[in-house]
Amino acid sequence: MCEIERKSDVMSGVEKPLYERDPDAYAAHIAEGNATLPRKLVSADVLLFDQQGRILLVDPSYKPGWDLPGGNVEANEPPDVGALREVREELGLELPTDQLDMLCVDWVSPHSSWDDWLKFIFGGPELTEQQILRLRIGNGELSDFEFCSLGQAQQKLGKKLWARVDAALDARRTGRAAYLHDGEPLLSGSTVNPTQRAI
Repeated sequence: MCEIERKSDVMSGVEKPLYERDPDAYAAHIAEGNATLPRKLVSADVLLFDQQGRILLVDPSYKPGWDLPGGNVEANEPPDVGALREVREELGLELPTDQLDMLCVDWVSPHSSWDDWLKFIFGGPELTEQQILRLRIGNGELSDFEFCSLGQAQQKLGKKLWARVDAALDARRTGRAAYLHDGEPLLSGSTVNPTQRAI
């Protein structure tokens, strides 16, 4: 049957696609294309709370202003895994991925010397008193951390970051993930975990 098909292809003058003719050459072609495609910067933060519903903020030592726990995602690392790795490195806090909900993605246009970013915010749990007591600044990237009310958080965070946090808080309340461009909402996304407790 295969011989008949090959003869039929030759007789019809139809050349098979590269992925059928030469899988190795096709793999090399894909690798070449992959090397030339643009790369986007990706970061992933986590909204964490105490039992009073206050947000955990961190004060990075390497840049001005307060931030959410989290940071840059490494090459070939899933954003949720990167977020948890950063939280573990920064604060010594171990959380399983099943305690995260995807709340917000913000496409941030090129600015200063940075290319464009995809910035994720994941929703985490309300931490127990024991977890809070075990929080430690771990990798030298933070100078402080603090649980803040919404009003305090808005004052401490930059305008664009607060817009992203505000959208994530709304997603946590409504169960609909948010998609933003430079902090401006565009689309309502997929449903997040409906059991997540709202503030």
